[in-house]
Amino acid sequence: MNSDLPKVLHEVADRPMVHWVVDACEAVGCHPIVTVVGHQAELVRESLADRSACTFVEQREQLGTGHAVEQARESAGQWPSNADVFVLCGDGPLIRADTLRTMLETHRAVDAAATLATAVLKDPAGYGRIVRDGSGRFQRIVEEKDASEQERTIREVNPSYYIFRAKDLFDTLLKIDNQNAKGEYYITDVFARLLESGERVEVIDAVPAEDVLSINTPDQLAEVDQVLRSRLGGQGKIPKAEATR
Repeated sequence: MNSDLPKVLHEVADRPMVHWVVDACEAVGCHPIVTVVGHQAELVRESLADRSACTFVEQREQLGTGHAVEQARESAGQWPSNADVFVLCGDGPLIRADTLRTMLETHRAVDAAATLATAVLKDPAGYGRIVRDGSGRFQRIVEEKDASEQERTIREVNPSYYIFRAKDLFDTLLKIDNQNAKGEYYITDVFARLLESGERVEVIDAVPAEDVLSINTPDQLAEVDQVLRSRLGGQGKIPKAEATR
């Protein structure tokens, strides 16, 4: 991003991108919102200081997405025994509350241990691919660096929208390993492990391609800014009550 600022604090439509994600979570009633911080953690804490739903845990070592979620284990010990938990990325400001509602409703209606929303992209480069069997049933998520040449042709991708039964999530995190191309603990491995345990994993194609635009460069940041401003009717910065309604 050509900046020392944490990625999630770069502004989109006049607000740090992580605030748009918090808005969507608040709109569907998430509480608490456990924010995993690492690089320049204090800046992220300060930015979200007025968001009463947000609590913070620190990932001191960057050992992967599964390791990041693991940092919330202590907080999860204070949740109800039947709690469901969204796992989302802080750098996805185009996220829609309606998508999260659809996920939550489906997840509970079918009594799934985990539910993920997918997207179909013309160019899936950079994203984990959704691998299905010959009958179209979900098998696993394969990260691009670990994917075969054939798997890289898959256009259904993982935009990192997840919901889990909290107990199943944290029990299964103990079973994943880092035997992959990056040597990291992937949250995506939890889904295959759940299936192996006989649990239900639900997959819904619910994320519009527009919502998963990557933000890794200033040009991409500007593109997402334009999309969000257009979605907001050119209002730019909107009142918080409007954003979370």
